[in-house]
Amino acid sequence: MKKALGLAGIALLLMLAACSQDESAATGIGDIQKDGDRIVATTVALTEIMDALDIDLVGVPSSYKDLPDRYTDAKEVGNPMSPDMETLLALKPTEIYSVTTLKYDLQEMFDDRGIDMTYADLESIDAMHAEIMRIGEKYDRVEQAEAIIAEFEEKSASIAEAIKGKKQPKVLILMGIPGSYLVATEHSYIGDLVKRSGGVNVITGEDVEFLSSNTEYLQQAEPDVILRAAHGMPEQVVAMFDEEFRGNDIWKHFDAVKNGRVYDLEEQLFGTTGNLAASEALVELQKMLYPEQ
Repeated sequence: MKKALGLAGIALLLMLAACSQDESAATGIGDIQKDGDRIVATTVALTEIMDALDIDLVGVPSSYKDLPDRYTDAKEVGNPMSPDMETLLALKPTEIYSVTTLKYDLQEMFDDRGIDMTYADLESIDAMHAEIMRIGEKYDRVEQAEAIIAEFEEKSASIAEAIKGKKQPKVLILMGIPGSYLVATEHSYIGDLVKRSGGVNVITGEDVEFLSSNTEYLQQAEPDVILRAAHGMPEQVVAMFDEEFRGNDIWKHFDAVKNGRVYDLEEQLFGTTGNLAASEALVELQKMLYPEQ
């Protein structure tokens, strides 16, 4: 199973890094913070976090997803992986936020133009909560930050209590975009959600978030549940997974397939990085992992 990722796998990882942020309509320049801050969020997840923290933005990402109404007058700055530099500079931002999963792709571009970036770590629930508190403290939104975190912790504690003493199902997580997929470890964001929902990832002892797939190894791991996360173009990826499960004979030998415990995850709830849908995602995972509840 410990296969090194080839070029295709690396390309997939880079695309996954931007999928949950992705590419809503907006025109003009938004309101300025009372203290003169002009903040830009370049991913959807960060934009939603800023909204929950009651922070105004002058720039937001271009996205097919609906962004909060408060940013109707904010300026679109392009795709999270390749923002429009001229538009960004024209906004005269005091701070530009991206995410750590995109730093490798963006840093040189911004360094060349002498632009300072702030990279938020949304790679796990704990990391996301730490970032929310950091932003809350910086912009005097501590009360809002604490409320966001408290809501999640309350939901997490409720789920932990509900599944206490129950046998934990073994879970295989497949992360896909059109044409390819990887296996998500417990270190991935969705892997973190699965662990908090009472599942045990069949892939352990790894330091990375994703691994290339080895179906024979995976079948030997005997997962009770298979989760399929579709990103980029969800309908196309689900069709790809369906074709893979029909065409590759080994899948019919998985107990999860035999028992009808293969679930496609809704992209809006299950991004590749942390986001404010985490509480709802926990509830949905609990239904999949513990259907008898």
